[in-house]
Amino acid sequence: MASQAPTNTFTLPTSLHNTTSEPGRKTWRHRLNLLTSRTGTHGERTENESRQTHTNASARSGHVPKWWKIRLFRGMIGDVRRRAPFYWSDWTGAWDYRVVPATIYMYFANILPALAFSLDMFTKTNMSYGVNEVLLASVLGSVVFAVFAAQPLVIVGVTGPITVFNYTVYDIMVPTGTNYFAFMALIGLWSLVMHWILAITNACNALKYVTRFSCDIFGFYVAFIYLQKGIQVLTRQGSDEAFYLSITVSLLVLFVGYLCGLIGTSALFQHYIRVFIKDYGTPLTVIFFTGFVHIGKLREVDLSTLPTSKAFFPTTDRGWFIHFWDISVGDVFIAIPFAILLTILFYFDHNVSSLIAQGTEFPLRKPAGFHWDLFLLGLTTGVAGLLGIPAPNGLIPQAPFHTDSLRVTKVVTDPNEEGESKGHVRTITSHVVEQRFSNLAQGLLTLGTMTGPLLVVLHLIPQGVLAGLFFVMGVQALEGNGITLKLLFLLKDASLTPASEPLKRINRRAAIWIFVAIQLFGFGATFAITQTIAAVGFPIIILLLIPIRTFVLPRWFSDEELRLLDAPTASPFTMISVGGNFGASLEGLDGGGNEVSGEDTAVPSGSEGMFVGGPVEEDSDEGLAERGEGPGLGGRSGVKRRESWNRGGKRRGSLGTGESFEMQGMNRRSVSRPSK
Repeated sequence: MASQAPTNTFTLPTSLHNTTSEPGRKTWRHRLNLLTSRTGTHGERTENESRQTHTNASARSGHVPKWWKIRLFRGMIGDVRRRAPFYWSDWTGAWDYRVVPATIYMYFANILPALAFSLDMFTKTNMSYGVNEVLLASVLGSVVFAVFAAQPLVIVGVTGPITVFNYTVYDIMVPTGTNYFAFMALIGLWSLVMHWILAITNACNALKYVTRFSCDIFGFYVAFIYLQKGIQVLTRQGSDEAFYLSITVSLLVLFVGYLCGLIGTSALFQHYIRVFIKDYGTPLTVIFFTGFVHIGKLREVDLSTLPTSKAFFPTTDRGWFIHFWDISVGDVFIAIPFAILLTILFYFDHNVSSLIAQGTEFPLRKPAGFHWDLFLLGLTTGVAGLLGIPAPNGLIPQAPFHTDSLRVTKVVTDPNEEGESKGHVRTITSHVVEQRFSNLAQGLLTLGTMTGPLLVVLHLIPQGVLAGLFFVMGVQALEGNGITLKLLFLLKDASLTPASEPLKRINRRAAIWIFVAIQLFGFGATFAITQTIAAVGFPIIILLLIPIRTFVLPRWFSDEELRLLDAPTASPFTMISVGGNFGASLEGLDGGGNEVSGEDTAVPSGSEGMFVGGPVEEDSDEGLAERGEGPGLGGRSGVKRRESWNRGGKRRGSLGTGESFEMQGMNRRSVSRPSK
């Protein structure tokens, strides 16, 4: 083994070291190491190798894949193989204090908007869906994804877009005399088949083209859906005292809930007090204002509350299993285009939720798996149709809230010892508690909410409080959205904007205005269509955002402008499952996260063999590449895998517990740098 230490290295987190100690096991880390092993004898790139830095994986292996050759199941198998070694630690790692507040916070953050959505569907579908249907959908998603998913941090439940989809289908099909629940069951079953086809054929590889551009537009749309639903709840309260009290309560909930979030990130109080307020502020706000309306003369006002039904029973007089065969043959085929739209919606919505929940701002240490989770999503969609409940999928903005609530922070001295920062301290993120228990626990708590006593408690929540909760979620989602941040930059006094602001490096200020205008137009088109009978078609507009960003915007903006205006949603570490980020090369970064060069994609479409994993022939080009052999990848070509040695004589390339595993040319934190 070569003993030369690489010039630029970075150390993977310790939690990754003790997961693949079995001899002979090929892991995702081994494949990552292959991507960064193309260095010279003394750890320096030769001129010829620099020119080849951004070639695709198939070129490095000497294999040119045929565009029609689909490696069935390869993505799913690769996801399971990468995540399986971490499964036990996903449970044992739950012994951490952060899991407790995260569970409680996500229980309320998931259930309360879901209850508000149940009120919306209850009203617009003539009581077809109610509280129990929505709660059961959240339980289904939470349990399945907490136990089996490759990305257990993603919170799955009932979203605003599926609410719009459900009552729009109701408006279209019920007037024709169609059995609504049977029709929705067929949509779910057709969608199950489509999800599984996408998962088996590795369709999630297209996620490499999803950047902050489309995620920000969709997040902006979801935020406005929350605000719209809050207003709609208030407009149903009439025009007397109940209406004005509901408005007052909703605004107070917004003010107090938002204030709790501000305190959590401010310098007020001690650190542990700030953390407590941030963790429990929203649920305590809902509890307080539920009782607030019963104080003094306010109790005389007859406020509308959340409608509930019998424990563990559907809202309407039916069983939990839908007789999907009680429908005409023609409606069986009419359900197909609706299923296509639902599949497009879930493909984008759930995967974007997964990307945001594992965004570049979170120091995650465990690999992701999009193909396998899409397969699970198809399963839950079909089961939801058979049960007559809304189909669950990844939640925005709750999914990133869950990851954020699992951050372990610590207070450190500000490294900038000059000027106003001298002697100050700041809060930094130590790590994220990556585990499955909080997702499962909040799902089981939701199941307990379907019991009689807790349904009575839910019935006490005024609808004005739910409206205020909608406002809190909407404002919080807007606050961190990229569109909002760019608008605030444009409205700031340029002389008072810090020089470190990346957008100030753009010479054409008009480019920022045009970019934001395009995003707002995309949001406007999506939001506008949802206000019409054609609302079921809004997933098409969302899906079109991806090719617009990939093929159209580069014609109007320079590479440098797009690098500053846009960014990858998640890191290459997270995107291994789908072949890396578009426009960012794993090899094009030095040890410090600085870009060396690059114009091409990390792995162009069709070359998933290096990243996705899965079964390959031992002597094929792909098999040689994955073992570090073959043309340009060492092994039989004479270039061996490099391993560095520390002063104590321990080999850093090994996978033993406590040892550091170093790779050349890649820094997983470098992904905060925008892609082209």
